[in-house]
Amino acid sequence: MHNKDYFGKDASALRSKKLFLLDMDGTIYNEDTLFDGTLALLSWIEDSGGNYVFITNNSSRSVKDYIQKVNRMGIPAGEEQFFTSTQAAAMLLKQKFGNQTVYCQGTRSMLAELRRYGLCVTESVTDKAAAILVGFDTELTSEKLRKTSEMLHQPIPFYATNPDLGCPVSFGLIPDCGSMCMMYENVTGRKPQYIGKPETTMVEIVMEKFGVKREETLIIGDRLYTDIATGIHAQVDTVCVLSGESTVEDILESETKPTYTFENVKMLYKYLKN
Repeated sequence: MHNKDYFGKDASALRSKKLFLLDMDGTIYNEDTLFDGTLALLSWIEDSGGNYVFITNNSSRSVKDYIQKVNRMGIPAGEEQFFTSTQAAAMLLKQKFGNQTVYCQGTRSMLAELRRYGLCVTESVTDKAAAILVGFDTELTSEKLRKTSEMLHQPIPFYATNPDLGCPVSFGLIPDCGSMCMMYENVTGRKPQYIGKPETTMVEIVMEKFGVKREETLIIGDRLYTDIATGIHAQVDTVCVLSGESTVEDILESETKPTYTFENVKMLYKYLKN
């Protein structure tokens, strides 16, 4: 019993992992409710000499805001423990466009994060922009929709932080960045290049930073087409928890299958502890 995951698969290889890359929304919490077992799992990782890093596609908050949020929930975490799709976007766009202006649609928190990385961003319609970036904008207005649509008529590169269609909230899901970009595709015919998961950028950067091999790394998340697909692309083992978007039916029907499945982080912790 103690060696098996949800589907009865032997999961003893999990005990040799050193770096745990955890998704956030739907994996360790839902909005402001921390899932039972999260703190115990994080303590177990630290006590066994491992490291945990939260890798999130949610670009609506800066790392500073995330640290405040998880600290309020009782999670001991600082800058070292976070990597977001906003940070990945900032690094990529800085590398590609240097000091050129990038038109950005996102939250105030996201724009502050991009500027902190030295990116020159504007929210105004301009013909001086080298690229367009759209994030998960929880402050979206019809005025912003109009501006971004107008910018998309310019033949400049179009990026988006993450392809997630829905973000888990207390009652279900709300439209995330992928759904917002579908609106733009409907009216402009343009699709963005997505930067966050399932691209492997975030995982590669964190593994390199901690000096950890692929076989020592584990991704824990609730979405097949982002978290689990990232693991497959990066050749890293994955755990899918059933506390967020993906259901047992989804896993059975999908070609994108996790290495292991657990009901939630509490069941994963109980397994690791035993």
